[in-house]
Amino acid sequence: MIQLAKKARFLKQEYIPLLQRLSADTAPQWGKMNVQQMVEHMAEYVAMAYGNPPQELLTPEDRLEKMQEFLKSEKDFKPNTPNALMPDDPAPARLSSMRAAIDLLKEELEHFFTAFDTEKKKYVMNPFFGELDYGMSIQLLYKHAWHHLRQFGMEKDGRHV
Repeated sequence: MIQLAKKARFLKQEYIPLLQRLSADTAPQWGKMNVQQMVEHMAEYVAMAYGNPPQELLTPEDRLEKMQEFLKSEKDFKPNTPNALMPDDPAPARLSSMRAAIDLLKEELEHFFTAFDTEKKKYVMNPFFGELDYGMSIQLLYKHAWHHLRQFGMEKDGRHV
């Protein structure tokens, strides 16, 4: 597994600049969200990762171990991974611009790190993966961030295809 500190540093320092390199009209390689909708989606899921709002577990107990095994792995989310919390057609963008969406995401990331800095033994219920501590939350956010960066043509080596 890639080092936790490296993934946290990515989320703190590298993720937002990569998003800022995307044009608001970049077409997705899969899925129906546009770039701004994706950024707003990520802001919601970062907030969820620190418990805002609190979530209930949706995954059946007998599947939870397998879900956590996947989360601990370096396997990527597959394109078009279904999300029971999202409608088939994405909601329209709520914010006035891509920049506003990125600013919101940046703010939510700051709240996430502050929440876990303030409460070192914090656990947050994720509806798909169960109770997650800081390390598992970082793992999920890192995986989720790269899933959507790839959706819009960004590669881990920084190339935008």
